[in-house]
Amino acid sequence: MSVYMIASYDVINPEKYEQYIYASDPVLEKYNGEILVADDEAKNLEGKSSRTNVVIKFNSESDAMGFYNDPEYTSIKHLRLESTENNIVTVSKEFTLVGA
Repeated sequence: MSVYMIASYDVINPEKYEQYIYASDPVLEKYNGEILVADDEAKNLEGKSSRTNVVIKFNSESDAMGFYNDPEYTSIKHLRLESTENNIVTVSKEFTLVGA
């Protein structure tokens, strides 16, 4: 069952954030992560949200957690944390209609 890593944050240092993007891409590929959404101009319809939203699809929760806990990713995660604020990162399972 697919799972989705959903991240929402405000980029405060675009140059450092760009370093994070390029550095994290090979690790993402290692776990077959597929970026479905990456938008820093999303139109917020309700409530308060961060400006940048990213949704990454993984084949399994194991792959998603493998990516997040990979030592290579751990060594570059600080780039995202130092270049953003209001961070929220979650892993959610794919919706499956029960009884379908």
